[in-house]
Amino acid sequence: MESNAFTGRLTEFGLTRQEAGIYECLLCEGKITGYEVAKLLGISRSNAYGSLASMTEKGAAYLVEEGTTKKYIPVPLEEFCKNYIRRLEETKGWLSANMPSEKSHVEGYVTIEGANHILDMVRNLLAKVEKRVYITCTRNYLLLFLNEIELLIKAGKKVVIITDQAVRYINAKIYIGGPREMEIGIITDSKYVLTGEYGEGSMNTCLYSGQKNFVELYKRMLANEIKLLAIREEQEEQQFRIERI
Repeated sequence: MESNAFTGRLTEFGLTRQEAGIYECLLCEGKITGYEVAKLLGISRSNAYGSLASMTEKGAAYLVEEGTTKKYIPVPLEEFCKNYIRRLEETKGWLSANMPSEKSHVEGYVTIEGANHILDMVRNLLAKVEKRVYITCTRNYLLLFLNEIELLIKAGKKVVIITDQAVRYINAKIYIGGPREMEIGIITDSKYVLTGEYGEGSMNTCLYSGQKNFVELYKRMLANEIKLLAIREEQEEQQFRIERI
């Protein structure tokens, strides 16, 4: 287990970096005191006890009293994660039920930055597809939302993919184009477009829009690329048949 990766993931469940480190320590050591936690991790006792108290409130640790000695044990990882997700679902339900009326607005141009935000937007777009979606990106990036694509295909939605390497999807049309680099492009139901790059730093930016003119422009550009790829595909098939004669 990579410690930094493990504690990093734990912070996504509401723990601070220090609390995540203590949680991992509890998993490895079992029932121990705050003093022992401080000694093992090289932190002050006040920080150790403060974090442990916070962790008990967050549902990540149990306090066990043995006489005058206070020790701590971790809440099992599966239990801790499920409890956290359940609380989020309950909060989401309350927010949805008590949400103030949204002001209607015209869809503009939205800049999406950061690898996680871009991937979230991709998945959200795919989840809302009504009839068809066109996707262009590398095969490796495609694998990050494999489940969403398979669900669309099973639901009978039209899925067209332009990528750089062969992929096998039954009932999806695949075109193999040139190198995609870090480019990503998605158009759903001829209504919404997400396009940009998902590389590191300043390259990690996409533009999302439902503006009709922008959508139509991107749609024509994608249609032209598909037309050229279809012609090339047909020529290659003809050449293959000739060589077999």
